[in-house]
Amino acid sequence: MANFGDIIGHEDIVRHFKSSMELGKVSHAYILNGEKGSGKRTLATVVAKMLQCESGQPDPCGTCKSCLQVESGNQPDIIWVQHEKPNVVSVDEIRTQILNDIDLKPYSSKYKIYIVPDAQLMNPQAQNALLKTLEEPPEYAVLMLLTNNIDTFLPTVLSRCIVLNFKPVEPLSMMEYLTGQMGLDQAKARFCTDFAQGNLGKAVRLAISPDYNEIKEDSIRLLRRIQDMEMDEIIEAVRNLGKYKLDISDYIDIMTMWFRDILMVKISNSPNKIIFKDEFSVMKKQGSRISYEGIENVLQAMDKLKVRLEANVNFEIAMELMLLTVKENL
Repeated sequence: MANFGDIIGHEDIVRHFKSSMELGKVSHAYILNGEKGSGKRTLATVVAKMLQCESGQPDPCGTCKSCLQVESGNQPDIIWVQHEKPNVVSVDEIRTQILNDIDLKPYSSKYKIYIVPDAQLMNPQAQNALLKTLEEPPEYAVLMLLTNNIDTFLPTVLSRCIVLNFKPVEPLSMMEYLTGQMGLDQAKARFCTDFAQGNLGKAVRLAISPDYNEIKEDSIRLLRRIQDMEMDEIIEAVRNLGKYKLDISDYIDIMTMWFRDILMVKISNSPNKIIFKDEFSVMKKQGSRISYEGIENVLQAMDKLKVRLEANVNFEIAMELMLLTVKENL
């Protein structure tokens, strides 16, 4: 189980929690806001471990009864809120797991900590149900709402929580972790770092994928010749991508990187600042065919694709529509 020393980046958030602990000014409610894979769940676990540690120090001892319970997933005063439906945290789930439980004092610890992953999925009724607790919480209660979209929160909820925004991890820190802790060679670590854009979880996800080379090569093969492909070829290529077990949004990120590279080639006419350096000649050729407006259209289509997939639109249809936009603009 991780401790603060194992968290890569997010130094300001770590300092905030350690300082709050030392000064005895732990808040009753936090919103941890950052994209998927940014480390919210890991940091929330370490913070909960710190607050419940019997040593009373900002760094969990790792040996007391509470720390051992956290490591085994059996700390009775740390409650992870679950939700059955993939796209909503309902008012009944908030009532059952938080509101009906929060007035019971901690079983064995100083605090009773409720962690809500995917808190952006709380519907307005669920958020409103939390308001009374956020306004008048028991002195021992701490709520941590983990979200990748703070815009879904009601202003009344936001105003009653401390919001901590997760910033991108520095590339050098990511490279050191990927090469040092994970043993990646420099080339693979560089590609994963550039791909992740400051999101360590995303970099690790790509790095440990058994399909890493195939995913990269299949994506490049598709993008090299998209402008010359017929519709049936595009459909077959999309089906091919679907065989991998990587997060769907990661395919889109690889394609986004490609068109950002084309933009850089158009601006600089140099391979120095691009990720797909081996594809410079292909990108130069594609860059001569596509306008700056065309690149913007493609990048917007990729952003729209992510939104559609989050709304559970069929992957193959949504991807085909996006690739047709790419083809048209090339």
